[in-house]
Formats: sequence, C-alpha cells, structure tokens
Amino acid sequence: MKQSVRRWLAALVGTPFGLAVLACLVLAGWALWTGGVLDGPAARQVRTSSVYAAPGVDLDRAAAERIIGNRRLVVLLLEPGADLREGCRQVTRAVDGNVVLVLSRDGDDYDTYGCALLPGRDDENFGKSAVAESIIRRGVDTFPDRPLEALKVVTVNYDLLVKAGTVPDGTRTISPSLPRFLLAVAALAAVVVGAATLYIGGRRAGRLANARRRRRDENADGRSALSAAAAVLAQQIIDLDKRYAANRRQARVSDVERDFGRRYVALTSDYAELLDRIATVDADDDAAVRRLVEHVDALSRRAAQVSG
Repeated sequence: MKQSVRRWLAALVGTPFGLAVLACLVLAGWALWTGGVLDGPAARQVRTSSVYAAPGVDLDRAAAERIIGNRRLVVLLLEPGADLREGCRQVTRAVDGNVVLVLSRDGDDYDTYGCALLPGRDDENFGKSAVAESIIRRGVDTFPDRPLEALKVVTVNYDLLVKAGTVPDGTRTISPSLPRFLLAVAALAAVVVGAATLYIGGRRAGRLANARRRRRDENADGRSALSAAAAVLAQQIIDLDKRYAANRRQARVSDVERDFGRRYVALTSDYAELLDRIATVDADDDAAVRRLVEHVDALSRRAAQVSG
C-alpha cells in the first residue's frame, strides 16, 4: 500500500500537472507565512495599523491612528507589568523598518521601551537607532492618564528625529495580509479553474493596494509641513519640562519658580489643545494650516518668555 502511494506521488511530481500543484502549494505556504498566520495579536494588529492596545487598556484606537498618521512609527500600549522587551520582539518581523515604542502604565508614569527597527540597525545605523530609542520616549510621563496626548508628544519626537536625519524620511507602506491570503487561494484554485482566476484576483488586490497608497500620500504633505513647524515648539516644551520636573522635586521653591510653574502649566495646556487641532486639521485646507502655523509661532514666543 505504501509503495503504491510512493509510486503514485513520484509519478505525479514527474508530470507538468504535478509540478504545478507542488508550486501552488509552495506559493500558498509562503503567502500564509508572510501574511502572519502564526503571529500573535499585537503583530497581527500592527501589520495594518500603527497602534496596538492590549485588552483592558482604555484607548480610542481610531483617534490614535489619526494622530500617528502614515509615519513610520508604531506604538504598543500594553497592560501594567507587561514585558516590554518581549512586546517589541513579537512585532519585529511585522513592522521591520519602523520606529517602535512600547508603553505600559506604571502608577503616575509610563514604563517605556523603544526599539528602532531601522535598516542596518546592527551595523552602520546602530548609533542612530540608539538615539531614536532614547528620544522617542521623551515627555510621555507628562500625560500619564491621557494616552492620546502622550501619543501626540511621541509623534512630535518622531518628527524631530526625521528633521535631524536620525530616522529616514518618508511614509509607511503597509502591505495588507488579505491580498496574500487571496493569492494563496487563487493559486490553489488555478489548478482547477485555470490561470484566469489568479490573474483577476491579483489585479483586484493591486488596485486596492495602489488606491490606499495614493490616499495616504495625498494626505501626507500638508501634515508633514505643519509637523515641521511645530518641531521647534516641541523642543522648547521638552526643555521647560526638565526645569519644571526639577522644581517639583525640591522641598521649597522661590516665588519666581512658582510663577514659572503656573505659566508652564498654562503653556502645556494650550499646547495640548494645539496638538488636538493639528491632529484634526484638513491637510488640504491651506488657510487652516497657515492659522495653525501662526498659533505655533505665538506659543513659541510664549515659551521663550516662560523660560525667562
């Protein structure tokens, strides 16, 4: 019985039809593997999204995705006490080429772990990766119970890294897993119904992917220009935050420092409102973008006055 089966398999593989079946099986296996069939929940989510929130973490994921936009940035919000290094390791293959920040609430602060999955991170870009991992997490502890505001700070940090040349400029290209599964199904079905099914399915998947990429590219230019205008203000806020944090650690502070603290809190409140407007502005509305740039300049002048 076993010998007859082996003879049948040998005869099948030795024919053009058998070789076509074998090629389709290999293609199906490749499509399933690269599509993430063995991925965990975090990796499956970030293949087509920039944000992952663990079960039990309160986050408006749609709003978070709008804040990050199409940057090469991925943020994971894990449950308190989670292994952040392991969280980064689990998504490495799914988001290779992006900057990843893993957050976990720890009382009034965040536990953070950055992993910049830049090309050549283990060789010529090792130093840039280390700098990106250090800078991307700065300032998030200012908003421990407002994760959306913390994400806005992270995106500003990312834009600073891009402006400094630490992180390559450009938008994230997402390869949806659905076309890969469609490709696998079409390849298997081609043995029965012919190559026409594979051709039509591939053309449809290509049109969907191209349309999505075009929409992302069209919305990128206006937001990138506004983000660049806000980069200087973000650095001022970060510098003032160091002084504010130092004052809070002191048992007694002078009247000047108390006045600084009040003005700093008011400034950061206005800055948070500005970030809300930046996140929701229509990149095609030139007048709205100009007004926001003027607002950024005004807040920058206030920051300079607060610094004394």
